[in-house]
Amino acid sequence: MSDGVPGIDVPDRRGRTGLDRAGLDLTGNPRVRVREVELLASSWYVLRRTTFDYLRADGTWSVEERETYDRGNGATVLLYDAGRGTVLLTRQFRYPVYANGHPDGMLLETAAGLLDDDDPETAIRREAAEETGYEIGEVRHVFDVYMSPGSVTERVHFFAAPYRADRRAGEGGGLAGEGEDIEVVELPFAEALEMVASGEIADAKSIMLLQWAALSGPFAGRGR
Repeated sequence: MSDGVPGIDVPDRRGRTGLDRAGLDLTGNPRVRVREVELLASSWYVLRRTTFDYLRADGTWSVEERETYDRGNGATVLLYDAGRGTVLLTRQFRYPVYANGHPDGMLLETAAGLLDDDDPETAIRREAAEETGYEIGEVRHVFDVYMSPGSVTERVHFFAAPYRADRRAGEGGGLAGEGEDIEVVELPFAEALEMVASGEIADAKSIMLLQWAALSGPFAGRGR
């Protein structure tokens, strides 16, 4: 039996090694000198503790320590029907929000998922089909966002795309093998905006895309 450490010198459950090397080669910011990276966990996603020297604004150096959670990058898409004035969202159980005060953990969200080994557009087409059952046509890139930059490395790529009822190729619902049990929810756009104001829609990526759609997207000037 190997005496190695999973994720460092022997593969972890996802076949990864060298996870303690991330960040050691960063050179883009001369005010930051990474000293050490400690792998804390790599059961599925990766938790690291990094120690680095930081040059403060007053010219002194300090030693800082940060924990970062690396779950990979993701993509999300707002599916809309401008003619009918509707958007297509999903509802699913999210344990972390349930544990942090949400009444039942059932969040209304835009379709989303991790990139895995795909480019962002390919990934969001896959996720839209898996979660909603719709095959989408032309997609519009909206922006890229670091959702929780204080601790999570994830960058999310935001898209928008029209959907049509006759382009639904499956039931959606996500992948049961990944523990997904997703409900597809179609809403009038104006009602979705009201649900943001009331707190019924509390997912950051969904709020950002709905507000973009109202300000400069397909529903600009409508729904208020």
